[in-house]
Amino acid sequence: MDVILASASPRRKKLLSMIYEEFRVQPSDIRELVPRDLDVEKCPEYLACAKAEMVSHGREKCLVIGCDTSVICDGQILNKPRDTNDARIMMNMLSGNVHKVVTGCCIYYMGKSVSFSVVTEVEFYDLSEKEIEEYITTSEPYDKAGGYGIQTKGAMFVKGIKGDYYNVVGLPVAKLKREIDEFLMSDEIKALEK
Repeated sequence: MDVILASASPRRKKLLSMIYEEFRVQPSDIRELVPRDLDVEKCPEYLACAKAEMVSHGREKCLVIGCDTSVICDGQILNKPRDTNDARIMMNMLSGNVHKVVTGCCIYYMGKSVSFSVVTEVEFYDLSEKEIEEYITTSEPYDKAGGYGIQTKGAMFVKGIKGDYYNVVGLPVAKLKREIDEFLMSDEIKALEK
């Protein structure tokens, strides 16, 4: 089966290789807009479905996996920082606080799809001004939702985690594997494959 990851994230690519040895990467170019009345915790799943659906056009016999991750602190989505000041604001929000990392995933195959979200809670230590300034002068914060990477130097800020670690990195590998297996074994998909 031809598998496509609808994401440009190098971290997701590495994590998906735990499930599939061979797959293609085909990022979507959707505009990441969500309905205004959509609950913030549902936004990643909504975007994951939009990405998977877009990439699946003309590739019905491919298994397309769309993903999107949001860092949510005090009910606000923290995207990738635009600049140093933005990264500083985010680090100050996360400091001494518990935030949620929500990854939405969508599996699209033969015109059918299934989607889900995984939520992990992350608690940060109180961060000093020096710690924040040193971190935001590195290149690390700027390609990551929430402005930090738990798998790199951002790990030094993490006091505790409740839930799936890999979800915070960007792909809930264990849950995704189970969802793919269940989806492909469903009667609906088996009927389409005949």
